Amino acid sequence: MEKRRKKGLAKTGPLLLIAAPGILYLLINNYLPMFGVFLAFKDFNYFKGIFGSDWCGFDNFNFLFKTRDAWIMTRNTLLYNAAFIVLGTVVAIFIAILIFELGQKRRVRLFQSALMLPNLFSWVVIGFVVYAFLNADTGFINNSVCEWFGLTPFSWYSTPGPWPVILVLVYLWKYMGVSSVVYIASIAGIDKSVYEAAQLDGASKIQQILKVTVPMLRPTVTIMVLMSVGRIFFSDFGLFYQVPQNSGRLFDVTQTIDTYVYRGLMELNDVGMSAAAALYQSVVGLLLVLGANALVRKLDNDNALF
Repeated sequence: MEKRRKKGLAKTGPLLLIAAPGILYLLINNYLPMFGVFLAFKDFNYFKGIFGSDWCGFDNFNFLFKTRDAWIMTRNTLLYNAAFIVLGTVVAIFIAILIFELGQKRRVRLFQSALMLPNLFSWVVIGFVVYAFLNADTGFINNSVCEWFGLTPFSWYSTPGPWPVILVLVYLWKYMGVSSVVYIASIAGIDKSVYEAAQLDGASKIQQILKVTVPMLRPTVTIMVLMSVGRIFFSDFGLFYQVPQNSGRLFDVTQTIDTYVYRGLMELNDVGMSAAAALYQSVVGLLLVLGANALVRKLDNDNALF
């Protein structure tokens, strides 16, 4: 028994060492903060400390949901993420099919590298790139595009209307290259004999894509969508904070739960309110992923996560 244990440790030991940094990060970043969940039920006082602060029950939640901010941040978080999931999936599959159809050529590597490049930029850099386009005085849009079409220069950072479209486009530009990699790998794994059979039946290239490629991607799409639904109540903080330049005039269309928690901590120093918003975010996100998985299991049990 001892010999078998040592033999098993010799096989799995190196793998555990490789995985150790990731496991440690997961424990510190994802599980250790769960210890502070009780702060949502306390009237936190810096002088009294975490354990000495008075309990306030659900007062933080009552105050949160009585404000207009609760509806705004919930609506924005859900609608933006729904748009990201739907449009992101469609665009990623479209890009994957285009790249795969180019074949094994040097230009494929060029296109893939160009699509992957935006993902390497931080949101701070992307925020300044967007600012270079949208600045009211020196921006490219106002000083070039508007002049070409004879339009009046626009104050982008004080007008909420265009920002849902802007944020969705910026998100797609940054992430679609990375998202398409999963679908490219899935397409590469499809049996080539299926395409050959479709060609013998007289199917055109478009028909092969619609009748073979897209249906074969359904398991991958299901898993990716389920994983996205699991974080539908979490927003990309940098996108909603750095890109709009933290403009107060845009809060109605850029305020999400993550930015609300950040502002509650950094600007209002309201720890209890921020903890309540974060707990609300986590609980609803868990319920959504459980519900989505239950729906998938009912419709197609083979593609459910659990």
